[in-house]
Amino acid sequence: MTLTDVLPSIGRSLQTKLEPDVWPRSASATAEGLSIAGISVNELAARFGTPAYILDEDEVRRRCQAYRAALPGFEIAYAGKSLTCRAVLHWMAEEGFSLDVCSAGELAVARAVGFPAERILLHGNVKTTEDWKAALGYEVGRIVVDSLDEIEQLGSLARHPQRVLIRVTPGVDGHTHKAIATGVENQKFGFPLREAMTAVSAVLAQPGLRLDGLHCHIGSQIKSVASFELAARRMVEFIGQIRDQHGIVPRSLDLGGGHAVPYLPGEQEFDLVGYAQRVQVAVNYTAATLGLPAPQLTIEPGRALVANAGITLYRVVTVKGSYVAVDGGMSDNMRASLYGARYLVRLAGRSSTAPLRTVSVVGRHCEAGDVIATDVSLPADVHAGDVLAVPVTGAYHHSLASNYNQVCRPPIVGVRDGWARPLVRRETEEDLMARDVG
Repeated sequence: MTLTDVLPSIGRSLQTKLEPDVWPRSASATAEGLSIAGISVNELAARFGTPAYILDEDEVRRRCQAYRAALPGFEIAYAGKSLTCRAVLHWMAEEGFSLDVCSAGELAVARAVGFPAERILLHGNVKTTEDWKAALGYEVGRIVVDSLDEIEQLGSLARHPQRVLIRVTPGVDGHTHKAIATGVENQKFGFPLREAMTAVSAVLAQPGLRLDGLHCHIGSQIKSVASFELAARRMVEFIGQIRDQHGIVPRSLDLGGGHAVPYLPGEQEFDLVGYAQRVQVAVNYTAATLGLPAPQLTIEPGRALVANAGITLYRVVTVKGSYVAVDGGMSDNMRASLYGARYLVRLAGRSSTAPLRTVSVVGRHCEAGDVIATDVSLPADVHAGDVLAVPVTGAYHHSLASNYNQVCRPPIVGVRDGWARPLVRRETEEDLMARDVG
C-alpha cells in the first residue's frame, strides 16, 4: 500500500502536476487533462488522429534564443538530422542559424524554403553521387570531408574553390551510449588525430578545394562540459601543428553538437552557460599559448533545440496485465529499441482518482522489443480509448520513423498560441502503394 492509496487526494495532485524540465513550457495539466500551447490534447487527438507528433513552435524558438544569448560569438548551425521539415528549417532561418545537412534529401528540404546556401554545411561519412550533385548544384557554403576518397572525389567535381572542413576524431570519450559515441577512435567517422595531417595534405593538394577549418563531434547526449573542453583544446593544438607543417592557419573550428537534454524527471539540463565560458576560455588560452589567432567557433545543436518542444500522443488500444498497448510503437519511436532510451508516459486525455500502478507501454508491432516505456506509473483505470502523452519526442522520432508492418507514419502538428496546423501530414496507404510499382 502506498501513500496515494491512503490519501487519494495526493494521487490526484501528482497526476495534475507536470514533471519539470521535460515538457514544453506551454504544457499544463488540469482536472480535464493535458493541454499544450492552450490546446487540449483531446482536441488535437480528435482533429489529427493518433499517433501524432505535436511540436511547440514557441518552445523551439525559445531554445534557439537561449543559445544565441549564451553564445554571442559563435556560429550556431542547426543539426537538421534531428528533425527536418520545411517549417522547422524556416524557423531556423528566421532565427539566424546556419544548417547542417547530411543528404541530398535534407538539402532538398532546405532548398524548398530557400535556406541560404552560404549558411549550409554538408556532413556525412558517406556522400553519394546524389549528395555531391545536390551540394555542388546549390553551392553550399562548406562541406565536411570524412575520408581521403571524399577529398579526391570532391576535388575532381568542384567547379571553383570549395570551402571544406576536415572531420577529426579527437579521441575524447563523451561517456554516452556506444551507439551515439563518435569522438573515440576506431569508428566510422572522421580521421583519427594521428592520421589527420594526411587529410590536410590531401586537401591542400587539390586546387579545387580550400581548407576552411576543422570539425569534430564527440557524440550525442553528452552531459560533461569537460569533454567538450578537452576536445576543443586538442583541436586547437592540431591547428598549431598544421601551421608548423604547412605554414597556414585554418580559420574556423566546428565543435559539433551532442548537448544532452533531460528525458526523465530529475535529469539536469545541459550547462549551456558553463559550456560557453569554458570552451571559449579553452580555445582562446590554447590559441594564445601557441601564438595562434583564435578560430571562429561553430556548434551544431539539434536535439537541444527541438527534443523538449515535442510530445507524442497515442491512444490506448488494449490493456493486458501490466502491458498497456497503444496504436504506435517502434515505427514512430525507434530510440527505445536502438539505445534502450527511457521515457515518461502520462495519462493525458483525462484525470483519474485511481491509484497509480507500474506498467510497460508497448507498441503494435510484431516484435517483443517494441516497447515505448517500461516501469512507468499510470492510473490503474487506464483503458482502451484513453489518450497518453510521451514528452521529449521532438528529436530523432520523425527522423527515424519507418513503415514497419506497412504502418503509416504520423503527422507533425505545429502548435502556437492556441492554434494548431499540420506541418507534415499523416502518411496514407496510398502513399505506401505509390512506391510499389511491381
